[in-house]
Amino acid sequence: MSRTARVSSIKEALLLPTIAVPVVVGEGGATLDEAIANSGIAIPSSLSSEWCRQQGLKRDVGSTVVLRSVTGPTIALISLGDDDQSTTNYRLVGASAVRAAGENSLAVLLPTEVMKDPAGVSQAIVEGALLASYNFKNHDTLSSVDVVPVGAPLPTVSVHDDVTRGVERGALVAEAVNWAKFLIDSPAGDMTPRNLASEIEERLGVDAHIEMEVWTESKIREERLGGLLGVGQGSAQPTRLVYATYDPEPGVSLPHVALVGKGVTFDSGGLSMKSPEGMMAMKTDMSGAAIVMAATSLASRLGLRVRISAIAPLTENTVGDKATKPGDVLTIRNGMTIEVLNTDAEGRLILADGLSLAAETSADAIIDVATLTGAQNVSLGDEVGALFASCDDLADQLLDASSRSGEALWRMPLVDGYESHFESDIADMKNMGKPPRAGSIIGALILRRFTAGKPWAHLDIAGPSRADGARGYTTKGATAFSVRTLVEYLSALAS
Repeated sequence: MSRTARVSSIKEALLLPTIAVPVVVGEGGATLDEAIANSGIAIPSSLSSEWCRQQGLKRDVGSTVVLRSVTGPTIALISLGDDDQSTTNYRLVGASAVRAAGENSLAVLLPTEVMKDPAGVSQAIVEGALLASYNFKNHDTLSSVDVVPVGAPLPTVSVHDDVTRGVERGALVAEAVNWAKFLIDSPAGDMTPRNLASEIEERLGVDAHIEMEVWTESKIREERLGGLLGVGQGSAQPTRLVYATYDPEPGVSLPHVALVGKGVTFDSGGLSMKSPEGMMAMKTDMSGAAIVMAATSLASRLGLRVRISAIAPLTENTVGDKATKPGDVLTIRNGMTIEVLNTDAEGRLILADGLSLAAETSADAIIDVATLTGAQNVSLGDEVGALFASCDDLADQLLDASSRSGEALWRMPLVDGYESHFESDIADMKNMGKPPRAGSIIGALILRRFTAGKPWAHLDIAGPSRADGARGYTTKGATAFSVRTLVEYLSALAS
């Protein structure tokens, strides 16, 4: 399901089936904003601790009590906890409001007289609502989410403009994330490398200031991308690479970032085959590619003053008579050789080519996104992504962006001494270390060798890229985790 979002008035809100009211819940009960209490909406005059207990309204953020009316709109009282300024809390309020409304349109009342950041809060409500509305099987709907700024006195023109700006940005961000989620959730038989490239080309082709190329296998061979060709040579589906550039002001010196995303549209493990259970969710192994292209598209639609080089190597890792065999050696674009001892450690092989291309640009920083290692999931679980970075400044910028987006990252170490784990007797390196030791660190160290010493960060999102069940504003299935963090990072650079 996909919804639209807009700013509206109390008068318009009263015509909608559901009205969501955020309330601050403390020891003494729920605090109702004066402007909401006097808005003409039928809300209980007393929200004491006893009333809250009887109705089941808890201090937990997102806790909801639904008051149904025969003649008027349904009222959903939604707990903000004890913090009415937290954007994270307002995202959860937006998600709870959508669940209370079902498939109906809804309005969220937003008291603005004490609001420190009305634009950020409005954006958070819309993000939470639209992200929670995503439904792969039903992504066309006429439902809407209205944000209604209220206050006593009425909100100023400036505040109203801030709310409008926040709603518009939140809608753009959520739409881009949901687009990426749709690509990731699509069956691998439908979202082949060629079809994924077409989907990306269709979207980015209409975005302002973006130029893009789709490389076929002959072009990939000419460009000496031996890792990408090696992974894909066992599949009947032809390999592709998407190279997009966003430059809103040609000739002007702007911050320049290269984004590289892993795009394995299905990963059987190759000849080092996964178990049947291990393959079930492997259509999501192209999450990185969808994420960096969604972030690039969103940068254009937000008009960010940054330059982006976005690179997505796309392939399948399957079993065939031409499949790469354990012990084979592949030559990457930058001339380095990799002995492939585990064909299921394929992401680093295609990213090596992608990073080599990124290192040839004039980018000030390189960031790659990948569902790279099961070890990341073991160490950090499915709600926290692993951040590796070659310099503290870039790491700090991404952690700040992570905090603003609500997508948790944890910085992991790049242990130089572990490079001995992937020394090879016949090539520059092996594609694996010493299992089960430091798997995510080894993967990152291998990738670092292809960044030519530039400031670089690696987001290993194997765990949080997919949710086994809905939670908060995260829906079951693909999450497109890190799109919002990347856009927060790019927005900070642009400002």
